[in-house]
Amino acid sequence: MHASRGRIGGSAFGMPAVELFTVGRTSGRTHSTMLTAPVVDGTTVVLVASKGGDDRDPDWYRNITVHPDVELVMRGVRHSMTARSATPEEKVELRPRIEMSYKPYASYRRRTTRDIPIVICTPR
Repeated sequence: MHASRGRIGGSAFGMPAVELFTVGRTSGRTHSTMLTAPVVDGTTVVLVASKGGDDRDPDWYRNITVHPDVELVMRGVRHSMTARSATPEEKVELRPRIEMSYKPYASYRRRTTRDIPIVICTPR
């Protein structure tokens, strides 16, 4: 997907595939991560910092908590976005939609004691 700039393989596990570009919280360097977006509502993209149910947050999530301005590439188009953690109320609303998009997300929540962050990306 990276080599094709998102034009080939634009989905994974039935969800849109996205390439997320973040700025490292300590290095200041740009990092690229391939993810899936279980919820896309118009120009809003929802990501899940599940790390497969690991007890640690993924680095990309830790980066956006310091540098929330991100870039997302979907279907070959680059979008300038602002990323933020969903509120507890938003998480309650989004979780069923996320787990409907990809059932293993529910098992990831059972695997860890951490509260898995849900990230809402909106255009800037």
